[in-house]
Amino acid sequence: MPDFKIQFKVFEGPMDLLLFLVKKQEVDIYEVNMTRLAAQFIEYVELMKQLDLEQAGEFIVMASTLMYIKSRELLPVDEQVEDTEDDDAADPRWDLIRRLVEFKRFKDASDDLQRLEIEREKVYTRRPGSIPIDPLPMGNRLEASIFDLVGAVNELLRRVAEREAAKGEIVEDRWSISEKIVAIRERLGQAGRLKFSELFDGARSRGEVVATFLAL
Repeated sequence: MPDFKIQFKVFEGPMDLLLFLVKKQEVDIYEVNMTRLAAQFIEYVELMKQLDLEQAGEFIVMASTLMYIKSRELLPVDEQVEDTEDDDAADPRWDLIRRLVEFKRFKDASDDLQRLEIEREKVYTRRPGSIPIDPLPMGNRLEASIFDLVGAVNELLRRVAEREAAKGEIVEDRWSISEKIVAIRERLGQAGRLKFSELFDGARSRGEVVATFLAL
């Protein structure tokens, strides 16, 4: 049976994630909605914290900057400090936008170099002895954006937390990631195909939800 895979985009750093979110808004970088950008970024960071990912630290620093920018923009107009040419240089919003523009310039250049490398490789014949690997049939892949998965897992964690609070009990975490991998393989072997939400059926604690998600 082919492996069951979920495509989960991994960002190289906070600027990579910010650029991804800006592109989702489909606007010029200079016109980006900072309030929406901050909300989406923080939602992703909250999931990283719950999954205890090692690289969450630098994302949390960026989230703090975004929260500060968001709070400035939410102030009534009469309470905002009037901008001057000198103020722009110290404005965290414009500093962040300048960094994004610079990051995008380098990222685009890197993408161009990667495309050129791929085109160059097509000129040469394949080395003898290489074994082609058939890709998974599309029917075995779950195509979902990063925020589809973030939203789904956060909703599961919220429901489990509410259930624990209602029952007034603390459920001891008994699952390891390796155990969950085995359990998921067994269920897929029996059912052939499962919905993403069905993988979390019966989860009794937030720890079990996280272990199941990491097992994917």
